[in-house]
Amino acid sequence: MSKKARGAPPPFVLWREVLTSYAMPAVMAGLGGAFTRQPQLIAAALTTIGGTSALVAAALGTLLRRRPARTRAPRTPRVLAAALLGLVAAALGLAAGLAGAHWLPQLPALADSPWPGRLPVDLPVSSAIAATVVTWRWRGSRTPSRIPTPEGQPA
Repeated sequence: MSKKARGAPPPFVLWREVLTSYAMPAVMAGLGGAFTRQPQLIAAALTTIGGTSALVAAALGTLLRRRPARTRAPRTPRVLAAALLGLVAAALGLAAGLAGAHWLPQLPALADSPWPGRLPVDLPVSSAIAATVVTWRWRGSRTPSRIPTPEGQPA
């Protein structure tokens, strides 16, 4: 394993991002459910909240890592890129949550369950947070000043 150069940004390690994206929302929502005595929130923390965050982090992190290397610094500011991907993820999460809330209660096993009703809130919030954090950290692991230009000189 190579050592990080002094002053270099931390490396982007996908499995750490996925693990953190699952654990942090699950712990925070689980503690909130425990303190407010809401067993549904504790169950949702371990399933829809943490699971959605981990899934979004894995998918987005994989997409970002597979992007071809750029020869010049990105033009979009880091905060704008993170906010835009967070909004896109929230919109996709909302669409999935609304669809699930509509169709899942039609299954006999879930007809009386409050779980599908939580999806329009849990999925977009978890998706937005995970996408924003992963994008922020991925962009932070790239240093614009060290991206080589086509001539091999720093930008």
